[in-house]
Amino acid sequence: MPDVLDASPYDALLLLSFGGPEGPDDVVPFLENVTRGRGIPKERLKEVGQHYFLFGGVSPINAQNRALLDALRKDFAEHGLDLPVYWGNRNWAPYLTDTLREMVRDGRRRILVLATSAYASYSGCRQYRENLADALATLEAEGLELPRIDKLRHYFNHPGFVEPMVDGVVRSLAELPEEVRDGAHIAFCTHSIPNSAADASGPVEEHGDGGAYVRQHLDVAELIADAVRERTGVDHPWQLVYQSRSGAPHIPWLEPDICDHLEERHAAGVPAVVMAPIGFVSDHMEVLYDLDTEATAKAEELGLPVRRSATVGADPRFAAAVRDLVLERAGDERGQEVAPCALGALGASHNLCPVGCCPARAPRPAAAGADSPYA
Repeated sequence: MPDVLDASPYDALLLLSFGGPEGPDDVVPFLENVTRGRGIPKERLKEVGQHYFLFGGVSPINAQNRALLDALRKDFAEHGLDLPVYWGNRNWAPYLTDTLREMVRDGRRRILVLATSAYASYSGCRQYRENLADALATLEAEGLELPRIDKLRHYFNHPGFVEPMVDGVVRSLAELPEEVRDGAHIAFCTHSIPNSAADASGPVEEHGDGGAYVRQHLDVAELIADAVRERTGVDHPWQLVYQSRSGAPHIPWLEPDICDHLEERHAAGVPAVVMAPIGFVSDHMEVLYDLDTEATAKAEELGLPVRRSATVGADPRFAAAVRDLVLERAGDERGQEVAPCALGALGASHNLCPVGCCPARAPRPAAAGADSPYA
């Protein structure tokens, strides 16, 4: 039997994710949840939902979260970590508030949260903290005893997140025709966000041009590129590029877009491109449509060989990284001296989001941070 690992004071882990539709009838209601408060007409939502309808109205994200849940539970059990794992979503069932209510009724009082977003940004961190605060407010109004909630730190540079992506890029390079392989360019892809949101990402001292969001992605891209060079003996040129832009066209968002980038690389004579979606934990809809469908079609139109490397998903090394992060945070909460595991130049991220970290346009309560009303 494995030695028993100590997760105290925590008694549960919550996997917190975005959610997605699981059938054609779910698409518009799901998009209404995502865009609530923005006044977007239903007909426009049906147009936006065409990406989902191309795949039968089913987002792969829920199935991928179920696979990650299985991987986490398996890893915890095999390593003697007695910590139940729950799952809640921001925009679709199982909804976060329902899951938190279940956890409270199960007697969970100290909860750690793993968000399926590895980097600092409003939508990838603080908005989830706002969702947690909203859920806690609902439970409080119902008269339930509120649990203490903490969020695991950003894990963008944890070896268990980086190393599977290195393997994915190396495999994708090997799949290219031999005559173009060594000259291939690597396009490290992530979700575009408004420039203003990027500039304000991370703690206040990290705000500025691109903020923590861009710096963290560049650090991961460099880590992967260096590891690929060591593995293959070839120094592949690379660039951080963006995808999945939405919103008003007059608002500046991070660029270049992946399709524009493919056109530019082709015009520059690059013989092939590997698209590496480092900004995404799993192969959800934005990866399937924006890269596997739209960007791949653009590459075919150009006659440019492309491959898309895998995301981390439910890789056992990522599950092991989550276990490591849980034990790290638990030890820190118990007052032990903990050496956090992180690669690259930026070091381990903060455990507790400080005041002013990834601020919203309009201030809202956010749990699991220095400014939480639910300390």
